[in-house]
Amino acid sequence: MPQPGKNAPAGQQLTMTHTQTAPVALDLEKCKKIFEDAAPAYQKAYPYPHGFFDNFLEKEAAYAAMHAFPGVKDEGWIHYVHVNEKKHGLNKMDMIPADLQEVIKALNSDAFVAALSKLTGIPNLKPDPSLEGGGLHQSKRGGFLNIHADFTVHPHKRHWRRRVNVLVYLNENWKPEYRGELELWTRDMTACAQKILPVFNRCAIFNTDEDSFHGLPEPIQCPEDMTRKSIALYYFTEEEKVPPKRATNYRARPEDGNKAILIWLDKQAISVYNTIKGWLGIDDKFVSKVLNFFNKEKK
Repeated sequence: MPQPGKNAPAGQQLTMTHTQTAPVALDLEKCKKIFEDAAPAYQKAYPYPHGFFDNFLEKEAAYAAMHAFPGVKDEGWIHYVHVNEKKHGLNKMDMIPADLQEVIKALNSDAFVAALSKLTGIPNLKPDPSLEGGGLHQSKRGGFLNIHADFTVHPHKRHWRRRVNVLVYLNENWKPEYRGELELWTRDMTACAQKILPVFNRCAIFNTDEDSFHGLPEPIQCPEDMTRKSIALYYFTEEEKVPPKRATNYRARPEDGNKAILIWLDKQAISVYNTIKGWLGIDDKFVSKVLNFFNKEKK
């Protein structure tokens, strides 16, 4: 397991209980207590507020969600394939299998969101039922996501400011040599301050600001028959005055060299697309079709 960065909280243990009936996704009372205890370290973590929690979901629910995870070639996946990323997303609840829906519902519940507010120190967090940009994420061997800071305002709700990311990893027997670590970079983009390996039933949480740079820039090296799987949920605050609306802000690392110009050009194209998306109210299925046409990606 990667070592926490300076002042970063170590991984917390969320050991869940079991019931005689159908397994629930999350022990919300225990989660609340864990989050309360972890809040001081989380909020002081370097390079920005974050933490990770092991054995996060109920064991049975975690395994059920992992086994229910749809294949990349199944119906409904949006294929994000361009200079700055190579990954796949599924954000339509009616196309997400029931065991995964149960996890998402638990993480979007009032009780969990209230506990998340305590952990992060951000009051009045709101879940996003539309799963804009989130839902299920999956990457095959060679997949990556360049370092970036997330979009600042919800594309379809102009007073919703993005504040927190919650990522639940469902990768059994994931080895360090497979890479795919979540990298948290310093706000000035001079160094990687923390790496979090996406091991099974680990939950990574971090605050998203204009300069909370993160990603998984090194191509994944898992076997061809494996994928990197995660549930990605984003949380917002509703504010009268929000930061200027900005698309995902991709940034080059010091070692990226000449690749930096391609990263910048691709970022500009994405910014234009997001502006059009907001005007027209379209979703990411459109850009997925365009990207797949140009990249000849087979679903």
